[in-house]
Order: sequence, then structure tokens, then C-alpha cells
Amino acid sequence: MGDRLGPAAAIIVLVIFTLLFLFTGSVLVPVKAVLLNLLSLTATFGAIVHVFQDGHLRWLVGDFLVTGTTDTLLPVLMFCVAFGVSMDYEMFLLSRIMEEHRRTGHTPSAVAFGLEQTGRLFTAAAFVLAIAMAAMTTSPLTPLKLLGVGLTLAVILDATLVRMLLVPAIMKMAGRLTNFISYP
Repeated sequence: MGDRLGPAAAIIVLVIFTLLFLFTGSVLVPVKAVLLNLLSLTATFGAIVHVFQDGHLRWLVGDFLVTGTTDTLLPVLMFCVAFGVSMDYEMFLLSRIMEEHRRTGHTPSAVAFGLEQTGRLFTAAAFVLAIAMAAMTTSPLTPLKLLGVGLTLAVILDATLVRMLLVPAIMKMAGRLTNFISYP
């Protein structure tokens, strides 16, 4: 799996970058999206190692055997699901921002509008998905506990810290550098 991880990650990043570039016409937006998704996933993987590999906070998710290792399949599965959900949220937010940007040409107000229009929907969707994922932590099987904790944390981080705080801040600071496509 280690031999194929690099090429697989490169393909995912290249496809996401290309699709976001074609959608927005901006180079900065796809770079920001990939970097912020990787930031939230890195935090999630760190928490997984802290809880499941190192055995901290076991009481929070129920008892399990601490082995000092993590099954290699689970982080890959978590990455795929969390990255997909994260990009879904990204596309939805960007579409609202771009609509307003086309209408006004003003990036800061477009970002505020996009966030205002999608914020409650993101929060509700993330809450529902987080509860569904958290239900897996009640399983007696450690791999399901790990997936439940990891995906719950990834969704919550993405919907709150990334989508509600970091994306709007970076988009506002970037201003005209976002260089959105102006459709007729």
C-alpha cells in the first residue's frame, strides 16, 4: 500500500485541482481547497493516533485494545470519505460565492453572501453526518470505533473550523487574486 499511496494521492490532488480550476478559473482556489482539506485531515489523523494508537481518552469511546499501531486500510478509507465530503462542501460554498461575485464583482461581499447562504445548511448536514458516524463508536469492534471517531472529527472540523472560519478568511484576504471566471 505504501508504494501506491504517493501516486494515488497525486492523482486525487491533480483531479481535484483540475476540476476546481475549470469550475472557478482560479489557481488560488484549488490550492487553498486542497491545503485546507489536508490540514483538517492531518488534525484528524493526529487525533486518531492519540486515541487509538497511543491509548489516550479510551474512556471517551469505550474500551478497546491498544496495540500501538493503526491498521493501514482505515486511514486510507477515512481519507477518501472525509476528502470527498470536504470537497462537496467546498463546491457548494464556492458556487454560492461565485454567483454573488458574478453579480457584484466584489469578493468580500460575495464571500459573506456565500457563507450566509450555506452556513446553516453546512452546519445541519455536518451535524447529521457526524451523528451517523459517531454511532459507529458504540461498536465493540475497534476498526469501526476508529472510523466513527475519525470521520466524526473530520466532518466537524471541516464544517466549523475550515468552512466557517478559514475559507472565508483566506478568500477575503485573497480578494481579486481569486480571479473567478466571469460567465456571461
